[in-house]
Amino acid sequence: MLGELLAGFFSPSLSPVTAVGGAVIDAVPPGVKDWAVTAFGTADKAALLVGMGLVMAALAALAGILEYRTRFAGAALTGVFGMVGLAAVLTRAQASANAAVLAVLTAVVAVLLLRFLIRRLQEWGTQALEPAPSAPPARRRFLQALAGGAVFTAAGGLLAGAWRGAAAVASEARSRVTLPVPASPAPAVPVDAEAGVDGMQPLVTPNKDFYRIDTALTVPAVDPATWVLKVTGLVDREVELTFADLLAKPLTERHITIACVSNNVGGDLIGNARWLGWPVRELLALAGPRAGADMVLSRSADGWTAGTPLEVLSDGRDALLVVAMNGEPLPLEHGFPVRLVVPGLYGYVSATKWVTELRVTRFADDVAYWTPRGWSERGPIKTSSRIDVPRPGRPVKAGTIMFGGVAWAQHTGIDRVELRLNRGPWRQADLARGISADTWYQWKLGVELTEGQYEVQVRATDLAGGIQDERSRPVVPDGATGLHTIRVDVTP
Repeated sequence: MLGELLAGFFSPSLSPVTAVGGAVIDAVPPGVKDWAVTAFGTADKAALLVGMGLVMAALAALAGILEYRTRFAGAALTGVFGMVGLAAVLTRAQASANAAVLAVLTAVVAVLLLRFLIRRLQEWGTQALEPAPSAPPARRRFLQALAGGAVFTAAGGLLAGAWRGAAAVASEARSRVTLPVPASPAPAVPVDAEAGVDGMQPLVTPNKDFYRIDTALTVPAVDPATWVLKVTGLVDREVELTFADLLAKPLTERHITIACVSNNVGGDLIGNARWLGWPVRELLALAGPRAGADMVLSRSADGWTAGTPLEVLSDGRDALLVVAMNGEPLPLEHGFPVRLVVPGLYGYVSATKWVTELRVTRFADDVAYWTPRGWSERGPIKTSSRIDVPRPGRPVKAGTIMFGGVAWAQHTGIDRVELRLNRGPWRQADLARGISADTWYQWKLGVELTEGQYEVQVRATDLAGGIQDERSRPVVPDGATGLHTIRVDVTP
């Protein structure tokens, strides 16, 4: 915890623990990442940190046993683990001299603490063989040292978390941001855009409930006063944009639904928000992409990258450099000060948070973070639908059962939603009006049901006539397909 505590003061964006955690995230196979998201959802990072804590505790115990049996054996293991932390620090995009020094210092202190505790333990063992009156002091000194180390570890961890939470996320800078009035405000939400079914999620997802999936164990510390976005690569003119420059642009506000490629059929890794930003196509027009370029590699402050088709960023859709979400500056964990939002694409190829660079390039020349890990180069969002009510596992009374949910086909729009029971004929649901083709649509259908068990499935058809794929496929390599299916128990 010493490394975490000192990192809060001298390297808030990177500590030995978060560096090792980031390296683990990068190294594990895609299947493991997908399992973690499925098993823990947006708590995947907390689960990783808990797992790392258990591993570190086990290694510390092993080092103690080795050191007690053979002098310097445990110290050597501790030193090796410290060098792993240093190597992890040096591989991260946020690497700095301070972070490297802290990794070395943490390892040195760990070795010294280990030697100190072992000496106390050996004194206890030696005095245990002597007459009883002399034994308690050595035992007491060892237990006091052990308890002191445990208290320091716990207190240091809490203090580190509190301090890093204040320093690393630049919350004070965010609170000082004054948002401009959009040059192109979001169209009003239609009065009939909500289906009006109890228990459904809100049409516009509150910021606190919006899903978060990314590879950053610690939210990058980005000061808007020093933030700069660079447009580089195959362009006629390289462009640099400051946060003040961006806020001075004629900004566009739109409701846009975004989704994670790891969202399983019927999953909740999807949300709809009102975003404020500058159209990416206008920034690219200033740079002038050269002939042959077909991809924009966006880079995050923590080094993560996404490869987005240039044509998608250059056409008429509302692909935005976003500065605000639902009327307030971007939440820290959702990309403050600036992120990308691109209608119609999964986040792994478009939704770069804490964005710092747009490199115009070619798919043949560059790869983004997820591509070599088994995911497809391009990630258009698939037409899909979900049943939100009634909730699975909750019996309902016989009579008219109201079903409700959402359907989406971003940048295409939904034409109709249908429901079927026990693999019978499809019944068309009542489709609420969408806010736009770039958002999800709510739907509802009342069905008269008698006592029994029912399998209920939903499917959507987009405005281009494409029917939702019924084949069951996993999220890898480009998004899950299949029909959301629930079982409903109807009681008398």
